Amino acid sequence: MKYHSPFNIAVLAAGLGFFVDAFDLFLFNVYRIPSLKELGLSGVELTRAGEKLLSIQMAGMMLGGILTGMIADRRGRVTALFGSIVLYSLANIANAWVQDVDSYALVRFLAGVGLAGELGAGVTLVGESMSIERRGYGTILVATLGALGAVTAGLAGDFLPWRQAFLVAGMAGFLLLFLRVSAMETQLFRSSRELVKKRGSFTLLFSNRRRAMKYLACILMGVPIWYSVGLLITLTPELAQEHGISGIKLSTCFILFQVGIAAGDLSSGILSQWLRTRKRVLLGYMGFGVLATVLHYLRIYQSAGIETTSFLMGLGCGYLSVFVTSTSEQFGTNLRVTVTATVTNFMRGAVTLLIPLHQSLERGFGLSLTEGLILTGLIVWALALASAVWLPETYGRSLEFEEQ
Repeated sequence: MKYHSPFNIAVLAAGLGFFVDAFDLFLFNVYRIPSLKELGLSGVELTRAGEKLLSIQMAGMMLGGILTGMIADRRGRVTALFGSIVLYSLANIANAWVQDVDSYALVRFLAGVGLAGELGAGVTLVGESMSIERRGYGTILVATLGALGAVTAGLAGDFLPWRQAFLVAGMAGFLLLFLRVSAMETQLFRSSRELVKKRGSFTLLFSNRRRAMKYLACILMGVPIWYSVGLLITLTPELAQEHGISGIKLSTCFILFQVGIAAGDLSSGILSQWLRTRKRVLLGYMGFGVLATVLHYLRIYQSAGIETTSFLMGLGCGYLSVFVTSTSEQFGTNLRVTVTATVTNFMRGAVTLLIPLHQSLERGFGLSLTEGLILTGLIVWALALASAVWLPETYGRSLEFEEQ
């Protein structure tokens, strides 16, 4: 059965899963400084420990993306969603009792592995459960709920101590399990399982040169989102200190950025459906994202407030709903979750490469933190725009095909 309305159990299960995913990811960003201060760190040591923990969580997400994608394409989308949320929930409950950076790193890694399948498997479940002309609306709701999860994480910073916040995140994951009992496997997967032997093979992605290039292009297209929030927004306190800006709250910048993403996901998804194109909408929002990033840096150099430009950057990065829909539509049923889960997690995990990249640029060329981030941003946005131009249009494409 294909759903015509976006208000269905598949969208709800996937959307709330992405809500929990985003809530957890941004929870660490919000509580990075207070949690590490409580563990006895300060100054440069605190900054480096925060970057290390973020890198370890992203490494877990990259590994989890591969594992969850393979499980989802071999055993089913719903099965993968069940396993991912259980591991995530246990890791976050354990996070409430960490006593040092090493134990903090371990639970962040496990939470990353668990989180990895939420967006990829969820979006695929929605795309395969809905009609061709309406599936974009389903993804809009999933992406918007994810952005609201991040906003909720930002608000939590004003009300909950960090240990209790992670405990709440773990308990919310277990509550989500009960909802997923009602979710059914898609007919497309069941048919593929009966007919196609080679399912969920990560190596199959690289057996064909064009398929491998298409896969890499999808990853590069999403990296600017995590450059913006994983570096530019996360390092707001350090950037403010470098330029003598006072009175800026990290949680406020996070919330405004995520409100911008929510508005962007909603508007870009609707425009994609109305204009009947994924590609042109992606390029339009990415272009706006570049302009917003330039304006953000100008405000930093003017030692001015950056709350408004945080919102505008989020709006420019609000192409996530169209991006994940297009990525899912690029590949066949037997690899669809393997691709979508790994692409969404490799783009987030790219932070583990961007951190040493900007640090190397700073050391190698004697740059400030701001200058290193600007140069990193130029590289990231150039590769993303080139990838979006090269990838084919996918609007209206049938998902009933396999990769050989």
